[in-house]
Formats: sequence, C-alpha cells, structure tokens
Amino acid sequence: MTTIRRFCCNDLLRFANVNLDHLTETFNMSFYMTYLARWPDYFHVAEGPGNKIMGYIMGKVEGQGESWHGHVTAVTVASEYRRQQLAKKLMHMLEDISDKMDKAYFVDLFVRASNMPAIKMYEKLGYVIYRRVLRYYSGEEDGLDMRKALSQDVEKKSIIPLKRPVTTDELEYD
Repeated sequence: MTTIRRFCCNDLLRFANVNLDHLTETFNMSFYMTYLARWPDYFHVAEGPGNKIMGYIMGKVEGQGESWHGHVTAVTVASEYRRQQLAKKLMHMLEDISDKMDKAYFVDLFVRASNMPAIKMYEKLGYVIYRRVLRYYSGEEDGLDMRKALSQDVEKKSIIPLKRPVTTDELEYD
C-alpha cells in the first residue's frame, strides 16, 4: 500500500535512494528546506510498506497575472517503484493544488531534451512543449519547458508554443 503525504524534515535524511537516478536533479539541503518552508503544499512524498520512500514531488507557485503558475521543480520515483503510476499521482496532486487552491493558469516543468521516457510521460499527462531552452542543464544540454493549462486559462494562451528556442538569460525567474 502506498501513502502520499506531505514531505517533512525527517524525509531529507531518508530519500537518497530516490535521487540515485542520473536524470534526477539533486540539490543541497538548504534548497530542499527552502521549498519545504515556503511551499509545503507543493512538496509530497510517496511512501511504501516499511516507511520506504518510493518517490517525491517538489514544486512551487510563482509569477504574476496570467503568468501565475505552479512549477514542478522535481518529480522522481525510485527505479524499483516505477511503472506503478506514482509520478502520475504526484503530478495530479500538484496540478490540483495549483488549480484549486492557488488558482494558477498553468503548471510548467523543465525536462532534459534527451529524456524521452519523461517527455512521453508528461505528454500523456497533457503537457505540451512550450519552448526549448538552449543549454539549460549545466550549460550543456538543452531543456524543454513543458506546460499544461489549468482551468483559469480558459483560452489556453499559456500553452501556445514559442516559435524559436530561448537562452537561459531570457527566462523569467521570481
């Protein structure tokens, strides 16, 4: 049986097994703590039998006006727990919080352009490639900014793809 619950400080000492995947972005402890303190509604863990951490999602809400959106900073599932739709459940939870609680216009995320399994999963969840960000990952690999419109964006303006790639200097950060 899997339980999805809010991430807590203790989990920081227990989730290393989930971060072993070479495609998972890892951060320093203060980064995780900042998210936990500022956006606790956007930080959840999937826990299995024996309190084993199976995966997690970490995100935030940011922007202004029609750019007000939920952002998936990281979603990952340990390799032994994949193909059980845990990432899908975690993504839907973040989308629901963004849509119903925070009245966001869309949810976005960045994914490595080479990570085809993740791109296909996000597309199945309704995400579209909004733009390519040149050399987003460590100044080497391009990233794809993928978006899914939420109920506030009735006209789906937030997911109209840009016609050209952008550089990291052109990204808006809050």
